[in-house]
Amino acid sequence: MATNLALDDKLIGQAVKVGQHKTKKDAVTTALKEYIAHRKQMDIINLFGAIDFADDYDYKIARHR
Repeated sequence: MATNLALDDKLIGQAVKVGQHKTKKDAVTTALKEYIAHRKQMDIINLFGAIDFADDYDYKIARHR
């Protein structure tokens, strides 16, 4: 899917250089993948303390089912 975006040339240039990418497309694709992974990690972090676990759960017994 071809998409035209008005991106800051200085930022793209820095991304290509820092990431040692061969093309601007590689830099943008990598940046998007890292952004998505980071957002998913943040969603998981927000779950800490929100899930109740059974106090009597024994993971060792569950292994032998």
